[in-house]
Amino acid sequence: MKKMFVSVLFAMLILSACNSSKLSFSEIDNVPRKIEEHIDSNLKLQSINDGTKGYYIIFHSNGEIEADLDPQDNIVNIIFNELNPQDKEIKRNVYYLTIDSTHDTINVLVNGEEIPFDEATIVLQKGAFL
Repeated sequence: MKKMFVSVLFAMLILSACNSSKLSFSEIDNVPRKIEEHIDSNLKLQSINDGTKGYYIIFHSNGEIEADLDPQDNIVNIIFNELNPQDKEIKRNVYYLTIDSTHDTINVLVNGEEIPFDEATIVLQKGAFL
């Protein structure tokens, strides 16, 4: 009985470790095709969930930007600062955000002002259901 309990506990620990994710935020250059199909260049800010705890954050900016992440309690604040906002050239910036179980809200601030997502999309894995 004790062996069985230890085995079940060990299996639960392994499964929970495989399913856990941590907070991370990084710029990406190569966007997967299934995500690329959903990016709309007419939208300023998009969130595309890849069916897991990962989000592609697409921000069309005026010129170059600096990006930062500021987690506070259950909120993840993504901070974008346009370095030359008067620039007429629109630049596509794609970031990949993973969240952990303590975060349930994503806020985006551009040049200090909170802005909403123009669109939020979920791309399901093949064979997955909501």
